[in-house]
Amino acid sequence: MENLILSVAVTGSATVPTQSPHIPITPEQIASDAIACAELGATAIHIHARDPKNGRPSPDKTLMKQIASSIKAKSEVIVGISTGGGIGMTPLERLEPASYCESELASFNLGTMNFSMHAAARHFKSEDYLHDWEEEHLKGSKRFIFRNTFEDMELFASTMKSKLIKPEFEAYDTAHLHNLKFLEKTGFAEPPYWIQFVLGVLGGLPATPESLMMMVSTAERILGKENFRFSVIGVGYPMQFQMAAVAMAMGGHVRVGLEDNIFINRGQLATNMQLVEKVKRLAEELERPLATPAEARTMLGLKGLEAVNY
Repeated sequence: MENLILSVAVTGSATVPTQSPHIPITPEQIASDAIACAELGATAIHIHARDPKNGRPSPDKTLMKQIASSIKAKSEVIVGISTGGGIGMTPLERLEPASYCESELASFNLGTMNFSMHAAARHFKSEDYLHDWEEEHLKGSKRFIFRNTFEDMELFASTMKSKLIKPEFEAYDTAHLHNLKFLEKTGFAEPPYWIQFVLGVLGGLPATPESLMMMVSTAERILGKENFRFSVIGVGYPMQFQMAAVAMAMGGHVRVGLEDNIFINRGQLATNMQLVEKVKRLAEELERPLATPAEARTMLGLKGLEAVNY
């Protein structure tokens, strides 16, 4: 089996600061966590930007560039920039930071879907929230439709191709893999693909071994086993670690981080670094050494740090 590509999504846009004091908010905090995770052996970092004043997800391309350049100044870790954005952002707002920074990697969501975090709000009263936007962010996601139309996907694909950005395809259901095949047939995508199977989001497939095996077998059937590498995102605790173990045993790769799970043990809030250390121990037990950024750049066919705009 290949060395393991360990990606870390250090902050995301689904969680709110009230949920954990360990969620990095400012550009300095996000970059600091990213660098620390890289020093522990993480191969790639997936980043969102947040308003440093209140922690709200932000589409500000200058904030994103500040984060990415701070990481680059101290580490050769691969930086992937989100195009998932956050609730209320337009597709163009979501795409702009990755396009502006001309990153090596950028996420690419493969279909429109329900995407809800409203169940998390049951743990808090209105007076518990640190910022006035957070309660609506969680409760309002009950009516949120995560937009990724074919027109949007064609725009994202064309822009990424023009900037030599490798798409990190995010698939939440088997239908999304058929969407990727359609993009291939119409000239908007070409193998080899780097796919993140996102399991456990309310609105997508659950984070179970059966879901992962179904996603892998579907991808092998319609894309060709030789035409993709996969990584798995298990959303929530303990699914992040369970899915990591199954993916490692299947020859796949893994993403962890506070974007997807805020606990290290049941009821115990985690730091990003603790999540990396725990999955690193799993990888050692399963004899999947962590890939270096240089190894992963070769595996994924990335353009390299010298070609980014940050």
